[in-house]
Amino acid sequence: MIARRAFVGAVLSALLSGCITSIPEPTGGGAKSPAASKSIGPELSECPSGAVDDLEDSNSQILPNEGRGGYWYSYSDTFGTTVTPEDEFVPSPGGANGSAKAAHISGKTGDRKNVWAGMAFALANPKGPYDASKYKGISFWARRGDKSTDFVYFRVPDGNTTPDGGVCKDCFNDFAANVKLTNRWQKYTFPFESLKQEPGWGEPRSHITPSKIYELQWQIKTRNVDFDVWIDDIKLVGCEG
Repeated sequence: MIARRAFVGAVLSALLSGCITSIPEPTGGGAKSPAASKSIGPELSECPSGAVDDLEDSNSQILPNEGRGGYWYSYSDTFGTTVTPEDEFVPSPGGANGSAKAAHISGKTGDRKNVWAGMAFALANPKGPYDASKYKGISFWARRGDKSTDFVYFRVPDGNTTPDGGVCKDCFNDFAANVKLTNRWQKYTFPFESLKQEPGWGEPRSHITPSKIYELQWQIKTRNVDFDVWIDDIKLVGCEG
């Protein structure tokens, strides 16, 4: 299983080499601050069944709401990059807003052109297309450690960009955003329409297909950097009706 995840991450990440959408750097405070002074991105309404995972149950499965139930995992290349946890994914102590747990990976990328490490989960279990069309976007809380690289790529593979969808031939150019983190917890909100593909490769699509979302991924792909990335309170937001 670990080898398969590493291979999937490798193929997926090796194809990506540029920036997508930069988020302005928020004003920061100390790393021990429990929450940020402001959110990044538009405020979309929270939904009764929109909670994807808050990690408070201390296991690797996301919350079983509305047919969701995938599992967290980490992945990395095999060219010198290290990532922790490497085996079973277990939530780490110290979540957003004073909560007990969060998703956390740390390590260092290798010193070569194409490197990658990340954490992710499928929305459906078993893995397949998940219908999120009743929502308008995704929010999550995130921060970095004091000695970590600033940037993490938030990626949302859909039925047109992942080979699991059976549509693309030149796959993996997912709809995504390049997120700049600080050492303070911040809430980030991404409407589906704000996520973009990279230009110049893959099969271009006009927009993401919310009715066929496969995974949520947070990925580091800068060479020769330390990373220490924390994610918490992931939600589908902006439900209608």
